[in-house]
Amino acid sequence: MVFKKSKLSLLILSLSLALTSAFAQDEANSAKQVVEKFQTELISVMKEGKKLGYAGRYAKLQDPVINSHDLPKIARVILGKDREALTPDQQKTLEDVIIRLSIASYAHNFKEFSGEEFAFDSEEETQRGQVVVHSHLNIPNDKPVKFDYMLKESEHNWRIINISANGVSDLALKRSEYTSILQKEGFDSLITKINEKIDGYSKL
Repeated sequence: MVFKKSKLSLLILSLSLALTSAFAQDEANSAKQVVEKFQTELISVMKEGKKLGYAGRYAKLQDPVINSHDLPKIARVILGKDREALTPDQQKTLEDVIIRLSIASYAHNFKEFSGEEFAFDSEEETQRGQVVVHSHLNIPNDKPVKFDYMLKESEHNWRIINISANGVSDLALKRSEYTSILQKEGFDSLITKINEKIDGYSKL
């Protein structure tokens, strides 16, 4: 009888630990925490920004950007139906250059620290099951910048698929610009122009 009670207690303890572990994992993968972890990493890089230089910031931000953003999906959404006309190699080339552009833009735009801090505002679920995390960046002696992060769950992990700054959608801007270049000038010209933008970030 004592053995049965011990066995039952052990089973209850195991279930409790399993549930606790699952809950912790869910919390770690929540949309809000994905955004907040990424923002923390951004601020950390900004604090070392001048010392790191562009190349150092790029290296430090590579994993955080890739781990928090669904960059392959972003590359697909940017061109929409126009992407279907591309060959598999062209689609892969576009995906690779979008990944590099995303990291490069963060390395360029978040290059120094003067007391900035992110603050969470609210979180909402869309009708499509996506989540929008609303936050803002407090900038000393300047107006705060409002950031709206749209995330979609992929393989049990939330990933950023779009960011709006002060109401302006990064995805919408890129889609308008890139589809126009693709339709008027062709794929090679689009890739060239994106690479030029990446090179420009590294020199500023």
